[in-house]
Amino acid sequence: MLAKIKHIAISSDNYAQLGRFYQALFGLTTSANARPEAAVVVSDGYVGMNINPRMVGCVGRLDHFGFEVSDPEIVYARCRDAYPTIGFLQRPATRPFAGVTMHDPAGNYFDISYPRLDHRMDIYADEALQAQAHARRIHHFQLRVLDAPTVARFYRDVFELTELPRAADDASYYLSDGVVTMIVTPWRIEDFGGSNAESPAMDHLGFVVEDLQQFDADLQRLCARNHVLVPKPWRGEGEGSSRLELLQTCHYGRYQLTDPDGTLLDVVQG
Repeated sequence: MLAKIKHIAISSDNYAQLGRFYQALFGLTTSANARPEAAVVVSDGYVGMNINPRMVGCVGRLDHFGFEVSDPEIVYARCRDAYPTIGFLQRPATRPFAGVTMHDPAGNYFDISYPRLDHRMDIYADEALQAQAHARRIHHFQLRVLDAPTVARFYRDVFELTELPRAADDASYYLSDGVVTMIVTPWRIEDFGGSNAESPAMDHLGFVVEDLQQFDADLQRLCARNHVLVPKPWRGEGEGSSRLELLQTCHYGRYQLTDPDGTLLDVVQG
């Protein structure tokens, strides 16, 4: 396979707090060479997650994802031939994973990296850390887009992700690198009738855990011990409940929560 989904990024004013949350609840680990003055960088043994300080003019959110590709020239050539409007931006050496940032036909931007990239650092250069198997790991993420068939075809044809089977009445597309699944779902304004409308973008992040009952017990224990790491509440009835109901429509998830910043999380039992 040409590409692996190896990078997830969150932008937050509370990046250090979020880093602790994902370490404490999901067991994500960090490199011994991590730079405390920079973004929080953690790993599930396969995917690296950057929780970046929110910069001026930027939005705090589940921000973007990234591929590691065996040969970036294949990606460039396929885009030149079939998607000539796709742009590419060389990233600075201060970015430990991103060699190039590009976008899909809907404007969702993402990074691509490759093994011979000179400036890889932190967990992206720590082979021992990447070799660790984690019981709790990133399982899927969802993109909401206006034209789901076109966007799904782009990731399938350019990056060689495998399109998974879906039910006849399921409008979403499921694209996998063999470990992580990208869900491409149609964005409809009508879906947000009970809550604030959100722009087409990354919607939520999904994890797989060894046992949902154990996960729930660990979450309750975490909340009781450290109120700073408590998930942001749904606010009961009203907009919070409406947004929870929309998240619960995800094909995979069986347990929904947020991180302390309000990032939507979906959990499935492995």
